[in-house]
Amino acid sequence: MAVFSVHAQHQNNPTSNHGNKFEQLGTLLSDPNVYRTASGAPGHQYWQQKADYVIDVEVDDDNQRVIGSETITYTNNSPDPLSYIWIQLDENEHKADAESKKFDESSLNEQMTTNQLQNLISSDKDLGVRIQKVADGAGKPLSYTINYTMMRVDLPTVLKPGAKFVLQIEWQYNISDRMAEGGRGGYEYFAEDDNYLYTITQWYPRMAVYSDFQGWQNKQFTGRGEFALVFGDFKVNITVPADHVVGATGECRNYASVLTAVQLDRWKQAQQADEPVEVVTLDEARQAMKKKATDKKTWVYEAKNVRDFAFVSSRRLVWDAMRVKDGIESHMPMAMSYYGPEAYSLYRPYSTKVVAHTLKVYSKHTIPYPYPVAISVEASNGMEYPMICFNYGRADKDGTYSEATKYGMLSVIIHEVGHNFFPMIVNSDERQWTWMDEGLNTFCQFLAEQEWDKDYPSRRGPAHKIADYMKLPKDQLEPIMTNSENIVEFGPNAYAKPATALNILRETVMGRELFDYAFKEYARRWAFKHPTPADFFRTMEDASAVDLDWFWRGWFFGIDPVDISLDDVEHFQPMGNIPDAQAAAKAAFEKDLNTVSRQRNIEEGVNFAVEADTSLQDFYNKWDRFEVADEDRQAFEQYYHSLSPEEKALYDGKYHFYQLRFSNKGGLVMPIILQWTFADGTTEVERIPAYIWRKNENEVTKVFAKSKEVTAVLVDPLRETGDIDEENNAWPRHHTPTRFELFKQQQGPARGESTGPNPMQRARRSGQ
Repeated sequence: MAVFSVHAQHQNNPTSNHGNKFEQLGTLLSDPNVYRTASGAPGHQYWQQKADYVIDVEVDDDNQRVIGSETITYTNNSPDPLSYIWIQLDENEHKADAESKKFDESSLNEQMTTNQLQNLISSDKDLGVRIQKVADGAGKPLSYTINYTMMRVDLPTVLKPGAKFVLQIEWQYNISDRMAEGGRGGYEYFAEDDNYLYTITQWYPRMAVYSDFQGWQNKQFTGRGEFALVFGDFKVNITVPADHVVGATGECRNYASVLTAVQLDRWKQAQQADEPVEVVTLDEARQAMKKKATDKKTWVYEAKNVRDFAFVSSRRLVWDAMRVKDGIESHMPMAMSYYGPEAYSLYRPYSTKVVAHTLKVYSKHTIPYPYPVAISVEASNGMEYPMICFNYGRADKDGTYSEATKYGMLSVIIHEVGHNFFPMIVNSDERQWTWMDEGLNTFCQFLAEQEWDKDYPSRRGPAHKIADYMKLPKDQLEPIMTNSENIVEFGPNAYAKPATALNILRETVMGRELFDYAFKEYARRWAFKHPTPADFFRTMEDASAVDLDWFWRGWFFGIDPVDISLDDVEHFQPMGNIPDAQAAAKAAFEKDLNTVSRQRNIEEGVNFAVEADTSLQDFYNKWDRFEVADEDRQAFEQYYHSLSPEEKALYDGKYHFYQLRFSNKGGLVMPIILQWTFADGTTEVERIPAYIWRKNENEVTKVFAKSKEVTAVLVDPLRETGDIDEENNAWPRHHTPTRFELFKQQQGPARGESTGPNPMQRARRSGQ
């Protein structure tokens, strides 16, 4: 299905040292057309499909089951007649015979956990979607075929361009234990209070994408490559136990009938608040956990122009909210959080404020956040949906937590809330290109982290942090432009490397002003549309007038690392006058004569023939070849006085010339950034564009004129290019000792859960 069929390592001039890395991408990109222009913008005939949903769903808390029925109104905005449509049934990934349980390698280790062994045994759990009805709008049954996670529905008549089709589906499935089965949605059971937390995701039969660039996106969901989805409007009626709290995509239309009068009043206060207000308090959540309701309530949610719908339901949730009053143009969305008692000491002070911060920073760098709500849910997870995301971060029983837990929580909230922009609004195909979703979002996450705290310990984004990945053996690497299912090092490849590349592009290659404008233009052009990589690459160049084909070719289509070596430094200084020149020439002449043999002959008192017999000496034995003739001196002085002050400075010893030789040992061309250290202790940073490599991609030599003597030269002083070998970056060479970690903190049983003892506990014990 990939648009990019030409091999990523294609070279125009494979036998030469140039003409490859700086050639335009050409056939590596799809051809522009009436749907997608050569500038990277949507074409004048761009189209996309629309799918509107009305859904009734019940969460059966006694049997951990979802029971649902939906009506889909599908609008064919394409120019193509369709004889069938494809529906996604993602819950089938959990079936006992799922493909993902067959095609991954497995092995036994000396130590195995019970969960690891259970995963090797065929499951007898009754998981997967049970389709009970597929019919048209009038209720007439339709023919359908299920192929693993995809269902083809055969239409009774061809769906013509511009026409609509109404589809009715009834289904149910047993909710999986997310903590045991894995995956994005499911339940978590809390044995200590005998309650469940339901995160209901990929839960309804969802329309697959039909697009101009690949037709139907019906590649199977096997757990890694995420989702390609269609925009539409949703109305969802969610029936749950009466004491459950429900948070979901969109806006709740019936708070008055599902909240108590006190809670409804708090909700109204939260809509004007500058600080988070607990709509459902910790005490109310704890009371609900003790006594389970036997009746039910239905929460009604509506969402406009979204690509998906997800919700959380549980009786063990605190819910707080506040209005985001500034930082987003002409819009004040609600920031909200849902979390259990075990996360209270972390989520209560931080979560909702982090949501608000994320919306502000992302809005500044992309487009103003358009939706009315953004929600963070603590669920020992990390997954995103429109207006709602599921995160991690739990404290110890005493309410303390480690610094790693805190920053892990902050980062995952920023990351998952940030997904509202990529891909929930700028709607890339995650099944095909993970990096367009995860990489762009991880880059914006880095921006938000750095604007949260100047000392924020960001894990992904700084260039030097990608070096360990890029120095791996090449049989363990693949280009960023690789399908999601085929990536070995998934996190470094699809998250960290593209985020790092974009940060380098912003800080080192383009500069912030040009990059920020082009990046915002990409977000503006493709908001609520389906972009491809070519659209991103072309827009970044189109909006900046910076030729970046070499950058995309190296960072996104290749696996070469950055390793620029400073191989040699030579110091030259012009001679100020004839005597100086003659003295230098004499010194060079004598140096050339002064061999080890000559030196030892003199030391041994060798009786040289020309000294023993002076008749052998002629004019040249007595001639001073370096004596300056009067006419030469006068000629030079006449010439010198004719020079301008600038030209005289060249002879007066004002400049030192340094010839530097570099080699591209890694293969990935990048700018050369030099820090000069002078004899007086001052420093200077000089930047050489990557184009210096265009005539020779392997070695370059360049001369630099300095007004002061240089004592040291350092390549990439701020570690901003991702250079994998810093040992060859310095002149004179210096060795950096390798450090090692003595102890490694163990992970807790739940994702993001703090494990003690931690510094907060030790401080409490010591009375600090």
